[in-house]
Amino acid sequence: MSASIKKYCLDANVLIQAWQKYYSPKFCPDYWQLLNEIGEKDKIFMPEVVYDEITRTDDELSAWLKNSKIPIRKINGPVTKCLQTIYSNNPLHKYLVDNTKSRSLADPWVIAHAINENAIVVTKEEKVTALNSTKIKIPNVCDNMGVHWINDFQMIEELNIIFKCTFE
Repeated sequence: MSASIKKYCLDANVLIQAWQKYYSPKFCPDYWQLLNEIGEKDKIFMPEVVYDEITRTDDELSAWLKNSKIPIRKINGPVTKCLQTIYSNNPLHKYLVDNTKSRSLADPWVIAHAINENAIVVTKEEKVTALNSTKIKIPNVCDNMGVHWINDFQMIEELNIIFKCTFE
């Protein structure tokens, strides 16, 4: 896949952690402008369930996202079939969602949308490597399904984004 046709499907934690930890718009507004530009070119997108996860909180990130140009993908028949394939592929994939805490509800949809659009999953999650763990994360399922996954720093590198800092 050449860089010109790569597409990236964003997990919620990519935006949340960037906003809260290292690309705050207070000192890195260009990052958020770049995301809009990349979104306009349809190189990044997010599932509607990820959008809903972020915008259900009334905060500055939610307000930014509601006005962003990042395309939002709705669940449709082909995406639902991809989700069914994820669950039927491996019985451990059911542990991707933590129903007891209502967490990670969007995680399987991130992978399903990526499969549907032949996109790369972008997540801050790390692969669980403990053999005795019942936990499973997006990278584990992606590896099991043959879906390429990276973190946001790798996406920045792949998109050849270079930041220029100024001092005022």
